[in-house]
Amino acid sequence: MMQPSIVAIRPEPGLSQTIERAREAGLTVAGYPLFEVKPVNWSVPDDLAFDALLIGSANAIRHGGTQLALLLDIPVYAVGETTARTARNAGFDIAGVGSGGLQSLVDSLSHKAIKFLRLSGRDHVELTPPRSHSIVDRVLYESCTLSASDAFRAMVGEGGIVMLHSAVAAEHFNNECNRMAMNKADIRIAAFGPRVAEAAGDGWAGVAVAEQPNDVALLALAKNMCQNLQK
Repeated sequence: MMQPSIVAIRPEPGLSQTIERAREAGLTVAGYPLFEVKPVNWSVPDDLAFDALLIGSANAIRHGGTQLALLLDIPVYAVGETTARTARNAGFDIAGVGSGGLQSLVDSLSHKAIKFLRLSGRDHVELTPPRSHSIVDRVLYESCTLSASDAFRAMVGEGGIVMLHSAVAAEHFNNECNRMAMNKADIRIAAFGPRVAEAAGDGWAGVAVAEQPNDVALLALAKNMCQNLQK
């Protein structure tokens, strides 16, 4: 049996990175972005007395613009390795890197008082900081939705596996499937985390969640789903 179609719908440049990681893992993933990331107008706080920056996506660095130069002296806590590498390449010092999402990263630092400046997208996970922390938010970018096409329907409509990297992506994908009257009972979801799986809704042929919230684990999940379908 041929490998079922595996499709990633995240925006660039993350989409190309996922496709390349898949290729290295011996897996074929088709890219069909249903989002486009764009910068938004933002301003650096007048008072820069922050202990650290909190960054949950490399997009904050990619789309932050020239104002980021004013923050280079503030160390970064990054959600994962990709975000940390992007920040480091932009001239930031990395104080710490998480592995299980921003909330767990913040919780791991509860033993000391930290005043964070959080750089994020318009759609972001709300955090519950420990009492020792304070967080000031700045929105640097937004993800704009794109419509699916008949080519997309053909790609995933017959037993395809769709990789969903965020809750926003899951909700939009679900809405597009409903709009195009696609048979969701023929589609399987590989979700980045439990929150993403929940946002995808019901009616799918199957929904599985990656063991860790990172691209490598998500690709391993998609590969395992393919192997199970081919048995």
